[in-house]
Amino acid sequence: MNFSRKVWETCSKVPKGKVTTYKAIAEALNTKAYRAVGNALNKNPHSPKVPCHRVVNSDGRLGGFRSGAKKKAAMLKEEGIEVKGNRIVDFEKSFCSIR
Repeated sequence: MNFSRKVWETCSKVPKGKVTTYKAIAEALNTKAYRAVGNALNKNPHSPKVPCHRVVNSDGRLGGFRSGAKKKAAMLKEEGIEVKGNRIVDFEKSFCSIR
């Protein structure tokens, strides 16, 4: 399985109403290639089945999204995640580690 497929498979484990980070996905894949995780998610052809909108920066900022930050924030809000100033409110409460 290639790297992008592994990223998408790992990302698909993030439940609705939770977020994870690019770093957490990379660590679950035993790599430090955080940016490569972001690049793979940017090319995700399986959205929203593979919920790349649920992946954010380690500090709770939204990070990138092919459809733009406003769309990512709106999708997260629909799932009950509060976003303010392009940052997840109560990030620790919404965070989901990936195994």
